[in-house]
Amino acid sequence: MAKENKAANKVTQAKGKAKEAVGKATGDERLRAEGERDQATADLKQSGEKLKDAFRDRR
Repeated sequence: MAKENKAANKVTQAKGKAKEAVGKATGDERLRAEGERDQATADLKQSGEKLKDAFRDRR
Protein backbone atom coordinates (compact mmCIF):
# COMPACT_ATOMS: atom_id res chain seq x y z
CA MET A 1 0.00 0.00 0.00
CA ALA A 2 2.82 2.40 0.78
CA LYS A 3 4.22 2.16 -2.75
CA GLU A 4 0.83 3.00 -4.24
CA ASN A 5 0.47 6.00 -1.92
CA LYS A 6 3.95 7.24 -2.80
CA ALA A 7 3.21 6.88 -6.51
CA ALA A 8 -0.11 8.71 -6.15
CA ASN A 9 1.65 11.52 -4.28
CA LYS A 10 4.19 11.85 -7.10
CA VAL A 11 1.38 12.05 -9.65
CA THR A 12 -0.40 14.71 -7.59
CA GLN A 13 2.82 16.67 -7.31
CA ALA A 14 3.40 16.49 -11.08
CA LYS A 15 -0.16 17.62 -11.78
CA GLY A 16 0.34 20.50 -9.37
CA LYS A 17 3.51 21.58 -11.15
CA ALA A 18 1.70 21.46 -14.48
CA LYS A 19 -1.22 23.51 -13.15
CA GLU A 20 1.15 26.05 -11.68
CA ALA A 21 3.05 26.36 -14.96
CA VAL A 22 -0.11 26.77 -17.01
CA GLY A 23 -1.46 29.29 -14.52
CA LYS A 24 1.74 31.33 -14.73
CA ALA A 25 1.80 31.16 -18.54
CA THR A 26 -1.82 32.24 -18.89
CA GLY A 27 -1.88 34.70 -16.02
CA ASP A 28 -4.51 32.63 -14.20
CA GLU A 29 -3.69 33.22 -10.54
CA ARG A 30 -6.38 30.83 -9.36
CA LEU A 31 -4.93 27.93 -11.37
CA ARG A 32 -1.40 28.81 -10.27
CA ALA A 33 -2.48 28.83 -6.63
CA GLU A 34 -4.33 25.54 -7.08
CA GLY A 35 -1.17 23.99 -8.50
CA GLU A 36 0.88 25.24 -5.57
CA ARG A 37 -1.71 23.84 -3.17
CA ASP A 38 -1.66 20.45 -4.91
CA GLN A 39 2.13 20.34 -4.62
CA ALA A 40 2.05 21.26 -0.94
CA THR A 41 -0.56 18.59 -0.27
CA ALA A 42 1.51 15.96 -2.06
CA ASP A 43 4.64 17.02 -0.16
CA LEU A 44 2.81 16.73 3.16
CA LYS A 45 1.44 13.30 2.30
CA GLN A 46 4.87 12.18 1.13
CA SER A 47 6.34 13.28 4.46
CA GLY A 48 3.73 11.18 6.23
CA GLU A 49 4.71 8.16 4.16
CA LYS A 50 8.38 8.68 5.02
CA LEU A 51 7.47 8.91 8.70
CA LYS A 52 5.50 5.68 8.51
CA ASP A 53 8.46 4.02 6.77
CA ALA A 54 10.81 5.20 9.51
CA PHE A 55 8.62 3.67 12.23
CA ARG A 56 8.15 0.50 10.21
CA ASP A 57 11.95 0.14 9.85
CA ARG A 58 12.50 0.50 13.60
CA ARG A 59 10.50 -2.67 14.38
